[in-house]
Amino acid sequence: MSTHQFMVSTPVAPTVKSLLRPVLLSAVFFMLLTGIAYPLATTVIGTALFPEQANGSLIERDGQVVGSRQIGQYFSQPEYFHGRPSVTLGVDPSDPSNSISQPYNAAASGGSNQGALSKNLLNAVAERSKAYRLMNGLAEDAPVPVDAVTASASGLDPHISVANARLQAARIARVRGMSLEQVQALIDRYTHARQLGVLGEPRVQVLELNLALDMAKSVQPVVR
Repeated sequence: MSTHQFMVSTPVAPTVKSLLRPVLLSAVFFMLLTGIAYPLATTVIGTALFPEQANGSLIERDGQVVGSRQIGQYFSQPEYFHGRPSVTLGVDPSDPSNSISQPYNAAASGGSNQGALSKNLLNAVAERSKAYRLMNGLAEDAPVPVDAVTASASGLDPHISVANARLQAARIARVRGMSLEQVQALIDRYTHARQLGVLGEPRVQVLELNLALDMAKSVQPVVR
């Protein structure tokens, strides 16, 4: 009987030198793909197909940019419609190491991240509801739209619900010396329908509506 000898080879572990070239090539490839090619392609395609949206959905008046359709602005004057509460923060000018409340700060998008059972949230909603009713001349037990007393996830929501806008209409009409019908007509004009007819709820773009108010009639003193 013949005997055979078998040689068993032991795998040699790859060295750092042998791995260096494929690792560097892979890093350069994905840097070019994800850092240059993909952003460039999406920018070119987006600008070609959706030029307005790609450039920020800007709103202009008299040749000046006054805002964006995608980012809300803070209105607190009684002659304007008010947007959703915003909990965004900004740098304290007196102490750069601290943050202070700065509603609709587009450089610091973010919500409060408070749960539905949060005591702080419940207290804030109660205070906002009271202030909303007082501002708009509503009864103490009048229902208040949820978007009037809760902040959006981004803190920059440019829209309010139709119900919210209509509850503010009487105040706007009184302060501006307009008829309620005039204000409600503007609300209807700047109400956006559901996306694709089924997604979301009808909503009102606050900045566009307030700009339309200024163009419709100048603010007049309140007659008491």
